Amino acid sequence: MSFTIEQIAEEALALPSDARALLADRLVESLDPLEDVYIRQLWAAEARTRRDDVRSGAVATIPGQNALERVRKSVAK
Repeated sequence: MSFTIEQIAEEALALPSDARALLADRLVESLDPLEDVYIRQLWAAEARTRRDDVRSGAVATIPGQNALERVRKSVAK
């Protein structure tokens, strides 16, 4: 029996969150290792840029609880 990507996604989204997280990890691990290295380099560069922006004062930080409240409000709209 053959499944479409849509059918697989629908089944995967019906899984409990911990199972979806495990599945996502397994799928990411299956990707091309060279591509993974490149993606990790991009994320590391982004992290350094964000760190430097905070240290220089170009970006102000907010407490995590405030950030979560903002996200919850934006999602509830």
